[in-house]
Amino acid sequence: MSQLIVRNLDPAVVRALRMRAAEHGRSAEAEHREILRQALGLDAGAAAFKTLLGAMPDVIRDDELLPVRDLPRDIP
Repeated sequence: MSQLIVRNLDPAVVRALRMRAAEHGRSAEAEHREILRQALGLDAGAAAFKTLLGAMPDVIRDDELLPVRDLPRDIP
C-alpha cells in the first residue's frame, strides 16, 4: 500500500481532523483515508456493504429462519 505525506498543514486543520476522527471512532489516519475516498468518489467496499446491511429493515423474525423439524416423515 502507498503512503501520502501532506506537509505544511494548518494546525486548525489537523485539530479538526482529529476531532472528526474521534466523533467517528477511528484514528486520524483512518479518517483521512475515508475523507479522501469520499472526495474522490471511490467505493469503500466492505465498510459500505456493512453500513447498507445495518440500514436494512427487519422483515423477518429470526425464528422464521430455523428449519421446521416437526413435519411428519414417511417411514420406509
